[in-house]
Amino acid sequence: QVQLVESGGGLVQAGDSLRLSCAASGTIFSINYMAWYRQAPGKQRELVASISRDGSTGYADSVKGRFTFSRDNAKNTSYLQMNSLKPEDTAVYYCTARIKTSVRALSESIYWGQGTQVTVSS
Repeated sequence: QVQLVESGGGLVQAGDSLRLSCAASGTIFSINYMAWYRQAPGKQRELVASISRDGSTGYADSVKGRFTFSRDNAKNTSYLQMNSLKPEDTAVYYCTARIKTSVRALSESIYWGQGTQVTVSS
């Protein structure tokens, strides 16, 4: 069974920085895609950033220039560096990944972490 575990959330002031980590463990053959989503109370879950296996990244307009997404393929871990945090960034952040569990698997499956709370005060 594959598990994704997020860490690094917390309570910070506007302008501060945080780094979120997402570690994948279990039976993993390959991870071709990883992403971070966030969901604030009363709002729909939104895509924050994504990264492919070769390191190509994409970001939501609201975080461009402030967040940086990276991954360590050897460790099956992704990182979201969040700088210049704003109160609008307050949300539960979830990591997700498309994972193939064996070379014989017909397709990749999507896995989600449990979420980590990020709260930015003004």
